[in-house]
Amino acid sequence: MLQLNGIQEMAEQALAMPGACGGINRTLVDRAQRVLRHCGGIAELEEIRRFQVDRECLSVAALFCEVGLAQQAGQSKETVATVRAQVKDADLRDFSTQIVHERLGEILNPRQMERVCSTIIEAGTRGTKLIEAMILSDACNLEDMGAVGLFNSLAHFGANGRGVGEVLDSWKRKIDYGYWNARVRESFRFEAVRRVALERLAGAMAFMEQLTRENRARDLEDRLLDQTLQEPTHTKHEAPDELSLRAMRSAARRGQLLKAGRKCEP
Repeated sequence: MLQLNGIQEMAEQALAMPGACGGINRTLVDRAQRVLRHCGGIAELEEIRRFQVDRECLSVAALFCEVGLAQQAGQSKETVATVRAQVKDADLRDFSTQIVHERLGEILNPRQMERVCSTIIEAGTRGTKLIEAMILSDACNLEDMGAVGLFNSLAHFGANGRGVGEVLDSWKRKIDYGYWNARVRESFRFEAVRRVALERLAGAMAFMEQLTRENRARDLEDRLLDQTLQEPTHTKHEAPDELSLRAMRSAARRGQLLKAGRKCEP
């Protein structure tokens, strides 16, 4: 039986990168922990339990599947997002398996080594029949859905000096082009995981709707509209335009000043 605690520590060392301000960037460490938890949960789903899943090899593959990405980012001094965009996914997976051989060569037996490396490589292959690779693929794709996916996206936009308006524009383009529907339809191998992805996506949609509302100050607009509808001089069947709203607010203000015995400037 593998000592996963020790292997987990080795993975964390390989995934940790120098931070921008001299500390340690644990982004990929945190991601590996989530992917590991995803893999454990998916392996327990009813539609997967009929398969014989090598849980130990799956766990090792989950922890080490992105160590090649961490290595490339560290050596090139580029961000993880930049390396993802510039280096082919197949090459990054190959780098990860090389590190598995270097770091775990004395821990994994030949069968385990072959299964772990195959899982990492084939998780990026749509037609794979390897159950551990299918689970790892779904686990990684869940990362892009829901609150975690939004957190990562917002962090990326913020690090590149882009504001809320640009975030919303990018989100709208993805909605208009059917990006998320395609991701949910094509990225997941198991129906139960696809349903989880849809639930996460629904939560992300609600958050982005609220972000849009606040960015455009629509909550304040609604409050002002409610206020004017309660004013006695307003005809309720008539929706006021912005100019009318300003005039009514100005008149109300003058009335308050006169009541207080102050002189109102024309």
